[in-house]
Amino acid sequence: MSAFRPLVIATILQLAVCSLQQQAVNGTNDLAMSQVLDTPFPYYFPEHNRTTSLFPMEMCNGVTLEEATIDQLQDYMSNGKLTTSQLVMCYLQRQYQTDGYVDAVLQINPDFMSIAATLDAERAAGKVRGPLHGIPFLIKDNIASKDKLETTAGSWALIGSVVPRDAHVVSMLREAGALLMGKATLSEWADMRSNNYSEGYSARGGQARSAYNLTVNPGGSSSGSAIAVSVNQIMFALGTETDGSVINPAERNAVVGIKPTVGLTSRAGVIPESAHQDTVGTFARTVRDAVYVLDSIYGPDSRDNYTAAQFGKTPADGYVQYVTNKSALNGAVFGLPWQSFWALNDPAQNEQLVALIRLIENAGAIVINGTELPDYQTIVSPDGWNWDYGTTRGFANESEYTVVKVDFFNNIAAYLSELENTNIKSLADLVQYNINNLGSEGGAPGINPAFGSGQDGFIASLATGGIMNVTYWQALDFCQRSTREDGIDAALNYFNNGTKLDALLVPPDVGQTYQIAAQAGYPMITIPAGVNAVSLMPFGLALMNTAFSEATLITYASAIEDLQFSSGTMQQRTLPSWSGYLDRNIPLINA
Repeated sequence: MSAFRPLVIATILQLAVCSLQQQAVNGTNDLAMSQVLDTPFPYYFPEHNRTTSLFPMEMCNGVTLEEATIDQLQDYMSNGKLTTSQLVMCYLQRQYQTDGYVDAVLQINPDFMSIAATLDAERAAGKVRGPLHGIPFLIKDNIASKDKLETTAGSWALIGSVVPRDAHVVSMLREAGALLMGKATLSEWADMRSNNYSEGYSARGGQARSAYNLTVNPGGSSSGSAIAVSVNQIMFALGTETDGSVINPAERNAVVGIKPTVGLTSRAGVIPESAHQDTVGTFARTVRDAVYVLDSIYGPDSRDNYTAAQFGKTPADGYVQYVTNKSALNGAVFGLPWQSFWALNDPAQNEQLVALIRLIENAGAIVINGTELPDYQTIVSPDGWNWDYGTTRGFANESEYTVVKVDFFNNIAAYLSELENTNIKSLADLVQYNINNLGSEGGAPGINPAFGSGQDGFIASLATGGIMNVTYWQALDFCQRSTREDGIDAALNYFNNGTKLDALLVPPDVGQTYQIAAQAGYPMITIPAGVNAVSLMPFGLALMNTAFSEATLITYASAIEDLQFSSGTMQQRTLPSWSGYLDRNIPLINA
């Protein structure tokens, strides 16, 4: 017995060791197998033979995140169905799923999980900062953030540069409890560097593409901001506009875009183009959500003296109080500047938009055709968007581009002077950088297919030396006067008896619409209104009004949106079709 006992113990030990070894092998196999994707379709790879729903969005902790609104997310988080930490991981998964196709996200904030945890802790302690608490967002890569993210306008020239502070709008969103998840792609330097380029392309970000048709111009320059919202990669995003860069990508990606009056939102910390026209705007899938964001970013800022103009012209309790329903359309009076803009639009698109206008009339609104800008034949290019149309007509002293070229030279110098950790201190430095890096930055024509004209915009601005000469001041006066009192305001005062139209309804696919508003510094809102049957690209219906008329525009944009939703019309937002999702053409097609 004594001789047997050690043998039993040894046998038991040997069996135990074998068992542990087998468990380790099995565990290794389990670990390996747990990382194998047995069901790649439909959430992780687009199924090649599918014709619809190529990129469906997974549920997020049991709730539907696709097309969710801010109010719905707040309800989920208040009821314990969702946390910000879970929410941001779901959005990150959506970005992994889709961004290899649309290139909307340039960079992810490496601290997003720790920020989410902080916001969750605040909520658990009973502190909810407002409707944006715990809501993730993206910002265009020309809006500064004083964190671990780069701010480069999509260019390699500013990589590694350190900004002095958050852009004012970013700081305000952080205070509101929103979570900055990252930077969105854009047309490099917000379209200032080149006049012949592929919209949505930047050296750092590559080619951003609309999920409705990946081969076609997605709109810009805030391309990634609009695309990310459109494909449900994020709840909302910020963009900037000098001339069309919010309205254009919003309407071409079937989202709501609010371009505020110049001076309503601070430009401090934004890589500039023109102090006279730059503004920070919002992208969301509904008017209410876009207004929640606007409410969190507007207000005076000592670092931007243009914001002083808003005193006494903005509501004390924000703009969301003006979000309404279709009943507000009863008795509203809108104007159609048909010859000024509508006659320049695609006839087939006009048919769809007119169908929507008929619905607006049926809801009780009065729509008056022929409310023209008095001098439209002088100030509106008949051949498409052209910010040098004055020079085209032979009058450089009546050209928007005359002003923007000079402004950019001076404004970019002021911005660069505050950066640390960079040798780029002037426009001349940027031009030279692009020459030194021809392969990536395409600093000369014919090198990079995305920059067909090289950097002719930079060179044209450099040639001005920033001198505000007589031609500059005449051009500024002409552009503002002809688009303000002699333009939009005159059209709004159609009755000539002190009674103003409530808004001008315009087709924003005609770039001259937002160009006139840009020169005036006036606001616009675009809402989704349909899809072009040929290009498969969305288009919008836009509302235009005078300076600081955002309350009125929000009232009627939200009323029309409610009418769209309640009527079931086809003239509203639809999900992307992902046409051409395997194509990678550069430059993109302008269609």
